[in-house]
Amino acid sequence: MEFLSRIADKTGVLGSIVSAMGCSLCFPAMASLGAALGLGFLSQWEAAFVAYLIPLFAFIALAANALGWFSHRQWQRAALGMTGPVLVLIGRYTFIGGILYAGLGLMLIMAIFDLVVPARRCATTVVNVDAKPSA
Repeated sequence: MEFLSRIADKTGVLGSIVSAMGCSLCFPAMASLGAALGLGFLSQWEAAFVAYLIPLFAFIALAANALGWFSHRQWQRAALGMTGPVLVLIGRYTFIGGILYAGLGLMLIMAIFDLVVPARRCATTVVNVDAKPSA
């Protein structure tokens, strides 16, 4: 399950960023970067990107980070990972570009952080309260 959540997280991040790069009217800064990378042909599907793909990939990244919490049980890491997709969704539905850019940036930073420092399940210690102390 950990491998699946890592792949889904990276897919969500990459899909959201590429989708934003294809939207020249809504996100001009991202579109100029996308055009510089040779993604200018995506502008013909701008309406589909804004209406369907950006929210879809943000939901995929959000679900992947939520499922990742069940694997590693590190709530701080899961909260930071889920903040980016939530900001993307808020920015998309309120049409506030700054929030969307912040969300995409946070998603990218957390994806790189996850590659550099993979999450590991926290070690838990079990205390037996019924055990008698040794003499």
